[in-house]
Amino acid sequence: MNYDIVIGLEVHAQLSTNTKAWCQCEISTNAYENTKVCEVCSAQPGTLPVYNKQAVEYAIKLALATNSEVNKISVFDRKNYFYPDLPKGYQITQFDKPVGEKGFLEILDDEGNVKRIGLQRIQMEEDTGKSSHQGEKSLINLNRAGTPLLEIVSDPDMCTPKEASAYLKKLHSILVYLGICHGNMQDGNFRCDVNVSLKPKGSSKLGTRTEVKNVNSFRHVEMAIEYEVQRHKELLDSGKSILQQTLLFEIETRKTKVLRTKSDADDYRYFPEPDLLPLVITQEHIEKVRSTLPELPDAKIKRFMDSYGIPLYDASVLTSEKALANYFEESLKGYEGEAKKMSNWIMVELLRYLNEAGTSIDRSPVKPSSMASLLNAIQSGKISGKIAKDVFLKMFDTGKAAEAIIKEMGLEQISDEKALIEIAERIVTANAGQVEKYKGGNERVFGFFVGQVMKETNGQANPVMTAEILKKILGQ
Repeated sequence: MNYDIVIGLEVHAQLSTNTKAWCQCEISTNAYENTKVCEVCSAQPGTLPVYNKQAVEYAIKLALATNSEVNKISVFDRKNYFYPDLPKGYQITQFDKPVGEKGFLEILDDEGNVKRIGLQRIQMEEDTGKSSHQGEKSLINLNRAGTPLLEIVSDPDMCTPKEASAYLKKLHSILVYLGICHGNMQDGNFRCDVNVSLKPKGSSKLGTRTEVKNVNSFRHVEMAIEYEVQRHKELLDSGKSILQQTLLFEIETRKTKVLRTKSDADDYRYFPEPDLLPLVITQEHIEKVRSTLPELPDAKIKRFMDSYGIPLYDASVLTSEKALANYFEESLKGYEGEAKKMSNWIMVELLRYLNEAGTSIDRSPVKPSSMASLLNAIQSGKISGKIAKDVFLKMFDTGKAAEAIIKEMGLEQISDEKALIEIAERIVTANAGQVEKYKGGNERVFGFFVGQVMKETNGQANPVMTAEILKKILGQ
């Protein structure tokens, strides 16, 4: 392609505070419509907003966790727009002086190399209410109006759909590790606006961008970018211009459609919020918040590599979710073998079945102790790796322990040398032609004999012992 792809992302993360950004209304996703509303969040005349202290702490936490500068003084602004589901008719947000800015995250690019993605800003703001449409009517639920949000704006440093997805996953994991956002994308806790543009390859001048609003899935972000890149390319190749537009991504058609012609910052008529004093954050308070930070993904990756001897890729996958990292370490507590084997089983088998079942690691029917027992059974030679996959599937379906399933199905590996010798001798005697080929130098025939022993024992023969016994018999 004759173009460079330029991608920037704006993420909106709902903070997991108990109350809203400017009032004491409880945040509840299950409450009846318009029951978690007061005079402040419904914008009654004469009411004034008040800072949510916990929301401020959460904003500082994220700034520190993303290597951002915490501004000692930050201010709030009014962003004016027609918001049918925000009664004030404007959004309280931050424009010139956000809580945090000039940060970065590190991701693995498409080739597996570390790449740094800059963060322009982390700003505090409020969410809107929720609109639902019934025929020609629209209904407004204000329960969500005023929920505290963090908007995290990246630099345009990503150049492939997979890099954008990797950045989002990293940011998502940090928010959840910090305990400041539930991160449920299906509930709108974590959603993303995608900015895409193309420029002539090697050029320093950016092209006209389009913005895809409120994409709430990592895969859908990739799909939206793929579609927009192809659309931009076709327009530019045919000599047409790109219009600066705001778009929606339709999952059913996998295409974007125009929502509105994009407005610039001037069109929002930002001006300082007169009802909130500047937010003053001392260095002492910053250090106090810093002392509460948990072990974050990058630090955990390094520890996993150093302590368990697993490669960077494995460590990155296993630390992508806090619950997954905990599962891995819990599994190792009862396992007697190499950590790399455990990471392989979790990444390949467990994650595959969880994905197919559409469930999460913290709801896995296979508990860490059961995973350890299964791998110990392989390690001790009780079952083969092939049979272990059948046992694991049964564990996943039933939630039963490995030992119980092995016993129920009679799957214990045969390691009785005398029994294996009898089976091997019988198979060798019955296949004189194959014996001749083997002794004539065709070593591939050896696999035939191993396969016959496995067939007769329903795959339960100890493969190492079987190979040694056959070599002795055929060598006679």
